[in-house]
Amino acid sequence: QVQLVESGGALVQPGGSLRLSCTASGFSLENYAIGWFRQAPGQEREVVSCSSSSDGSTLYAFSVQGRFTISSDNAKNTVYLQMSRLTPEDTAVYYCATARGRACNGPGRHWSTPRVYDNWGQGTQVTVSS
Repeated sequence: QVQLVESGGALVQPGGSLRLSCTASGFSLENYAIGWFRQAPGQEREVVSCSSSSDGSTLYAFSVQGRFTISSDNAKNTVYLQMSRLTPEDTAVYYCATARGRACNGPGRHWSTPRVYDNWGQGTQVTVSS
């Protein structure tokens, strides 16, 4: 069974840090680019970051550049999202998903578009509040 499971979400104070995990079962993450998205209540799902397994390149949304880092551990079949200097605007449910290929971008698909990703996890809640 192909499955992605996110974990690590929590309540954290502004300025704090969290590390989210996205663990795959039933397939190898090495064969896909992995994207992290988030969705706040009443808002559309937005891309946060993407990691290409083809060349190890990474992409970040402008709002998280310099604060978030995506990484992977192939031995654990897990992709991480290290988040630091969190603000209340980072509050959302965070999802990971597999791209349709090993690169974040490809012919006819852009890494920021949710519809070009498959195999979504169930999400993990991140709440930034004092």
